[in-house]
Amino acid sequence: MEIDWLVYFPRYGNKGKYFNYNVMLIDRKKVTTQPRKLKLEEVLENPEFEKHYPHTVGFYKESSGEGAEFKPEYLEIRKISAVEEFWLFLNALDI
Repeated sequence: MEIDWLVYFPRYGNKGKYFNYNVMLIDRKKVTTQPRKLKLEEVLENPEFEKHYPHTVGFYKESSGEGAEFKPEYLEIRKISAVEEFWLFLNALDI
């Protein structure tokens, strides 16, 4: 079962290693769809994320729609079974 989180990277402001990047998180299962700003480290170390592999991760074009209505146009999508696979995915995207 997917946890249905959208984690996105702001276009500007992040440099260095991904672990300390500022990201925005939207939990689409919650009523409010306001994004929360946090460190990628906080997302990856969240028990819900750590205990519910595999995850589907994707890189998508900007799209319209919000919450459950958000239907992104994916450019690449993968299933990951470990955080190391997530790092490989980010490195392949070269963001």
